[in-house]
Amino acid sequence: MIKYELEFQIRSSVNILFNCLSTPSGLSEWFADDVNCNRDIYIFFWGDSEQQAKLIANSNNYFVKFRWLDFPENTFFEFRIEIDDITNDVILKVTDFAEEDEVQEGKDLWTSQIHTLMKQLGS
Repeated sequence: MIKYELEFQIRSSVNILFNCLSTPSGLSEWFADDVNCNRDIYIFFWGDSEQQAKLIANSNNYFVKFRWLDFPENTFFEFRIEIDDITNDVILKVTDFAEEDEVQEGKDLWTSQIHTLMKQLGS
């Protein structure tokens, strides 16, 4: 598995963005058709399929890290919010893992998903 990272400039308040990245209702607006949560296990639904992820760590308004339960223990996907020191722009960093031949596909999927998020936020 190869780790990769993407960065997106998001026009949104940090509070609203973090809510979209960390809550079942926020995630279901852009990431999946529906999201349920049972303690630290999030269940993501897309059509007839579902996938479960464990919430590994989070820090309010800063980052949220999940691990797909059917992926290796040392992998995760993370959303990290940073503020540019000079411009005060809100930057969303997405970190994920993929097999070597699937990295570009993963990047393309995240780019598409984050653009959906940006539309949802009016960004």
